[in-house]
Amino acid sequence: MKPGDKVICVDASIDAEKSEEIRRDFEIWVTKDKEYTIREILDNNGIVPGVLLDEIHNFPKFFKLINRTQEPAFAIWRFRKLNYATATAKEENETELVEVAKPEKALPNESPNK
Repeated sequence: MKPGDKVICVDASIDAEKSEEIRRDFEIWVTKDKEYTIREILDNNGIVPGVLLDEIHNFPKFFKLINRTQEPAFAIWRFRKLNYATATAKEENETELVEVAKPEKALPNESPNK
């Protein structure tokens, strides 16, 4: 996954023991089966990679575990990258050739609609 990728939330669950902490850190939480766009991927000092989303902005907080202030990130495992089927450039540029019948020439003394 990388910034700009479309993802879908596959797990928005919150462990009961972490519920209070999550509600304190996140003003807005993700919704299962909803599509999002990755804004940034945070390495979080190698602890757990997290993602920031275009559609959700939470206030930065100080996190003792990583010893810095940052916007709370959602664990990357909560999401699956979406792959939309797109036509290839060749398919988009292909056109069908159709034979067009030439109109018959009318003789000088005949009407063209005969």
